[in-house]
Amino acid sequence: MSARQTPQRSMLIKYILGFLVSLTLTLTAYILVSGQAFSGSTLVFIIGGLALVQMLIQLVFFLHVTDESGPRFRLMSFGFMTVTLVIVVAGSLWIMYHLNYNMMDMSSRDKDSLMTTERDKGF
Repeated sequence: MSARQTPQRSMLIKYILGFLVSLTLTLTAYILVSGQAFSGSTLVFIIGGLALVQMLIQLVFFLHVTDESGPRFRLMSFGFMTVTLVIVVAGSLWIMYHLNYNMMDMSSRDKDSLMTTERDKGF
């Protein structure tokens, strides 16, 4: 019975450790941005580095990439992660670009009026 609980306990410890490391990386990024510790491109590179470390932590602790003996699952995990990442980043940039483009010619009063009208319409 004790041998049966050992793998479950080690898996739980691995999940908790992965969660704590991910939480620490996320809070570090938040504190750097909100505290304005760095400026410009330095901050972008630091946040990008933290994002890469976060990605590796997620792969090791939650997707169990290192536990798989065959390379097929590892390749599928990386492929899914890459597709998801590209969709999220490209979609976010596309939306932000079009929001900026569509509101550039408006005065601040027109923008406020438009946002108030849209808010009052609701969903």
